[in-house]
Amino acid sequence: MARILLTHSPDALANYYGERALAGLQALGEVRLHRGSAPLEGEALVAAAADCDVIVSYRQSPGLAALFERLPRMVAFVRCAIDIRNIDVPAASRAGVLVTQASAGFVPAVTELAFGMMVDLARGVSRSAAAYRAGRVPEPRMGRQLAGSTLGVIGYGAVGRRVAEIGRAFGMRVLVSDPYAKVTEPGIEQTSFEALLKASDFVVPLAVATAETENLMDDAAFARMKKGAFFVNASRGNLVDEAALVRALDSGHLAACALDVGRAPDQMPTPQLAARPDVIATPHTAGLTPQAIEHQAMDTVAQTGEILKGIVPKGAVNAEHWKRKELLKT
Repeated sequence: MARILLTHSPDALANYYGERALAGLQALGEVRLHRGSAPLEGEALVAAAADCDVIVSYRQSPGLAALFERLPRMVAFVRCAIDIRNIDVPAASRAGVLVTQASAGFVPAVTELAFGMMVDLARGVSRSAAAYRAGRVPEPRMGRQLAGSTLGVIGYGAVGRRVAEIGRAFGMRVLVSDPYAKVTEPGIEQTSFEALLKASDFVVPLAVATAETENLMDDAAFARMKKGAFFVNASRGNLVDEAALVRALDSGHLAACALDVGRAPDQMPTPQLAARPDVIATPHTAGLTPQAIEHQAMDTVAQTGEILKGIVPKGAVNAEHWKRKELLKT
């Protein structure tokens, strides 16, 4: 019988995996569960995965080189997320271990939160709600409607395309900047990064977090934005120089911002930044809906099932280096 380690803590198991996916995994073999509250990593992860064939990994469990070197029975490291930046894929490849990532099931959920944040920023929803809860009657302030405003989308992947599409449905002018994609949809304008920042009332970065996009939104980028514009980050904290964001807010150049991600642990917004009155923030929950979570969790079940049959699943990122596949025959 195959041995499978699921690295989710009990809380993460409840929120980010679910009973149906767990039952599906248990139908494939003996599943070991992580009982502690802290992320399973380092020596603890090596010990927990001893004699396991497959690790199904929560995003906070890194796949470091030592893991692949010290677990000779492991044939695959299955990530229950798209983000594999904390997995040493070259080391896994050298060891002959297959690495996979889940497909994107969170596109509608992230898109909905991004627009909820835009409406909140533009109409002062959180500000008014907080005042009423504090026993004060909030001052009525002129809002801004999305229809007729300009939306700037940085990055035209799955979420970027959906945000652009919904922006058009709201009656917004939609600008997109992405040097690696070609925009062909009618009513969506492709432009340069600099031109997008200058023209947009709402700037939403949705680029992939890479070395190239690290601190993409820096002092120069915020200075190029239209005075009084709004900034919404529901992608990755790595895209933003937070000190530069604070300076843009302090100067009044930005009207306000909304954050679902940041530089705090597990990509959460930095608490000091999130506490500002000109910031609305959520704790990295843009993709935390039952539909989004079950999509990715069930994807790992399907991938694990294929791996145990010796089949390369669709989410594989280093299939050509999967040498430990031969262990499945023994």
